[in-house]
Amino acid sequence: MKGLGSISILHVVFLSMTVIGLKNHVTIIPPLLKVAGRDGWASVLMATVIIFFWLFLLVYIQKKTNQEPIRDWLEAKIGKIGSTTVIYIIVVYLLILAAFTMVETLQWISSTFLPQTPSIILLLIYTILCILLVTTSLQTMVILNVFVLFGVVVFGFFVAFTNLQVKEYELLRPFFEHGFQPVMKGMIYPASGFIELIILLFLQHQFKERLRWYHFGIILIILMGLTLGPLMGAIAEFGPTEAAKQRYPAYEEWGLVSIGRYIEHLDFFSIYQWLTGTFIRVSFLLYVIADLLKMTGDPKQIWRMLAAPFFILCLPLIILNENIFLKVKGNYILTITFIFFFLLSIFFVILAFFSGKSSKKGQSEKQEMESGES
Repeated sequence: MKGLGSISILHVVFLSMTVIGLKNHVTIIPPLLKVAGRDGWASVLMATVIIFFWLFLLVYIQKKTNQEPIRDWLEAKIGKIGSTTVIYIIVVYLLILAAFTMVETLQWISSTFLPQTPSIILLLIYTILCILLVTTSLQTMVILNVFVLFGVVVFGFFVAFTNLQVKEYELLRPFFEHGFQPVMKGMIYPASGFIELIILLFLQHQFKERLRWYHFGIILIILMGLTLGPLMGAIAEFGPTEAAKQRYPAYEEWGLVSIGRYIEHLDFFSIYQWLTGTFIRVSFLLYVIADLLKMTGDPKQIWRMLAAPFFILCLPLIILNENIFLKVKGNYILTITFIFFFLLSIFFVILAFFSGKSSKKGQSEKQEMESGES
């Protein structure tokens, strides 16, 4: 089905690189290193294989929904009360994801280059900027994303190749020194990022064409690379023990960058990477919420109904002790995210399957009645 929206598949791929890539490139690395250690790369590969088969559920859902807005499709299948309940559950969880991304970024800002700046001021500024982007359109967001993503990718390759001089990939061996159990436990972390691909279905009515299985596959492979890069880089540069102790391994890799004898301290480039990534990810999640609640195109309603709840939700997380925040994120949020979106996908598949059977049954009965009358 073509011509529904204005967003091309290429822009969807780029948007996924920023929105989900930030999580897999930054957020999941510390808990993955603690659980799987030097074998974290195996957890990523195994999670990729499993999620690849799950992608066909997304393809099935998109085919059965015929690229309708998910809210309208749910309302037609389970009624207004049922669809509203499901939509608000999704909205609340997306709001939680956006809040955790925001607070993690603010903690990083406070612990690196703005230690004396009150976090609430940074939160206020960031919230205003994100809501301003949400009040525009998805097309504006994807165009902006293309520009910022170019710099993020260039700097990413820059730090990867520059640090080759200090990388020792022998530190990745011995393989599976603690058996397969840590690898199996670590799979949940990259999978919690990969499974966020289901969020794309919430905006499927704005895409020019349906996402095919190979589109999802390409995005998954890119996300796998974005996860393996900083993960294996941290192990090769710091060793598995030291890397597992670090709060921000991807950021620490910038501290090793040097060109010759006189050019170093280039870690300020990572500020651009992280801040732009958070800006796009949080704005995108809030835009999805606005779209699910049918608020897009109404800036006043977005400011009134979205800005305040998001700001208020972030406040207690800012006050939370950093160690507690890390435990909540690593032990609960990442795992719950995987479970939540997986169960949601199963729910959509069951709904699509049985509604499809009932519609076929209704059509056959109608044809029998018409033939009987004739």
